[in-house]
Amino acid sequence: MHKSKLSMMFIDCAPQDFERGMQFWSAALGKPIMRGDDERYVSLRGRIGGAGGLVVGLQRVPAEERALHLDIETDDLEREVARLEALGAKVKARIREHVVMLAPSGHAFCVVKVYRPDFDAGAASWSE
Repeated sequence: MHKSKLSMMFIDCAPQDFERGMQFWSAALGKPIMRGDDERYVSLRGRIGGAGGLVVGLQRVPAEERALHLDIETDDLEREVARLEALGAKVKARIREHVVMLAPSGHAFCVVKVYRPDFDAGAASWSE
């Protein structure tokens, strides 16, 4: 058995739109901007829906790659990838410690290892 949950939604922005997008989404969602060391990413402080809720982030991507994409957090990366493949998703790339996948609809999403201390809140359990 393993667990997983939707943990993060990224709003992908072209470099020329990043600052404007960051300001817009911060104001629209009422969440202050939290900058880290990597200038490609920012998070909006505070979870949507409280403890265990969704985190919203923005990332700089080439203009043609702009989209919304989701991160599914899991305590067993390989089992979660296998579960999602059985549902019809395909592995696009394995990058460091996460897997980029494509849903049958063509939408990209990432499967990532647990990184939030509130992971268990709201996580679904999957039997093998």
